[in-house]
Amino acid sequence: MSESEEGEMTFWDHLDDLRKVLFRIAAFITVVALVFFSYMKELFDYVILAPSRNIFFLYEWMNEMAKRLPLLFPDFCIGDFQVKIININLSSQFFIHMSTSFWFALVFSFPFVIYQLFLFVKPALYSNEQKNAGWAFFFGNILFYIGVAVGYLIVFPLTLRFLAGYQLSSYIDNSVSLDSYMDSFLMLCFIMGLVFELPLLSWLLSQIGILKRSFFIHFRRHAVVVLLIVAAFITPSGDPFTLMVVFLPIYMLWEISALVVKK
Repeated sequence: MSESEEGEMTFWDHLDDLRKVLFRIAAFITVVALVFFSYMKELFDYVILAPSRNIFFLYEWMNEMAKRLPLLFPDFCIGDFQVKIININLSSQFFIHMSTSFWFALVFSFPFVIYQLFLFVKPALYSNEQKNAGWAFFFGNILFYIGVAVGYLIVFPLTLRFLAGYQLSSYIDNSVSLDSYMDSFLMLCFIMGLVFELPLLSWLLSQIGILKRSFFIHFRRHAVVVLLIVAAFITPSGDPFTLMVVFLPIYMLWEISALVVKK
């Protein structure tokens, strides 16, 4: 679209373009959700429910490392582990099948959604702004998926292993409901994906003049305390090993954010 054509467009023309963009996004997500719906049983067996079994690779690695460094790993991280997932609501399995298909489709369609929105606003940007925005969206997608991977591979398994093995009394047996398991699974993975967007958010705030590198230098000590609190909130276990496993990636994001903002 040329600048002359852009200047002649009315509000209703822009609204019509936005409607077309939203329709393409909705159609794409629907198709992807149908694909995930078809393979959801396999995904549940080998991906979603994998952290509930002792054969999960993180548990095997911790057991192996605990033999070499027994003082490094807390008790709940080693040994056999198995969580019994039960369903207590008649319709839960069907609705979770549908909702999980949608959430998976939304996550895996994220680059397409961002690209469509970028194409919509692109004519209003200068050439240098288009280039910067393109790189920002590209790295934003990468950071989001890295965060989701950290949530799935590290944060959720450690949280599940601690909470599922915690006993208030020996007379209480732990059985995790399907709804509770999925709420924790989706929440922790999604939160970690958003947390890993911190460098992108810092860069955007820097571009509009709100955030400077001096902020990160001045508040570094305060950030360490706050990030430790955030890590403790994400992982309810109080042992230093689990806390550091979550804290260190988040603190690295803080330092990366300090590098990408303007001096």
